[in-house]
Amino acid sequence: MTRPYNILFLCTGNSARSILGEALATTLSHGRFIGYSAGSNPKQFVHPIALKLAREMGYPLELLRSKTWDEFGRHDAPHMDFIITVCDSAAGEECPYWPGHPTTAHWGFIDPAAVTGSEQEMWDAFRKVEMGLRNRIELLLDLPMDKLDHLQIKDELHSIHQQCN
Repeated sequence: MTRPYNILFLCTGNSARSILGEALATTLSHGRFIGYSAGSNPKQFVHPIALKLAREMGYPLELLRSKTWDEFGRHDAPHMDFIITVCDSAAGEECPYWPGHPTTAHWGFIDPAAVTGSEQEMWDAFRKVEMGLRNRIELLLDLPMDKLDHLQIKDELHSIHQQCN
């Protein structure tokens, strides 16, 4: 591998699920992947529980911010190898043009930031999403990327999500 793979996690608000994907992909891969996140309608803040979980992972918190997906469609943006939508509304939206035709997949999760109730219930919702993303990213890391073509990788990304449901 000559460079790390770039993986962009998309969500509508870019405050929870996609943020966790960014942090997990980067920290679990030990340099093989660089995680990014964005949203179609960013909330302009990162949920406090997502920040605490990212800190637990050892992810630099100064890298986390809620941002629009338009940043990654610009000519000077990092080239994305993979784009994963993590919420159903982002999966159904008209996405911007992604240079280089990255491999895309949908790994849908409930929005833990929308959970109401006790603090424990909110933490449980975030932990459930964290574990779901962790399981999928670990399976992604096990793939022999150098031996798979674009369509095979796309099939594997979809298969990973099915395995974990």
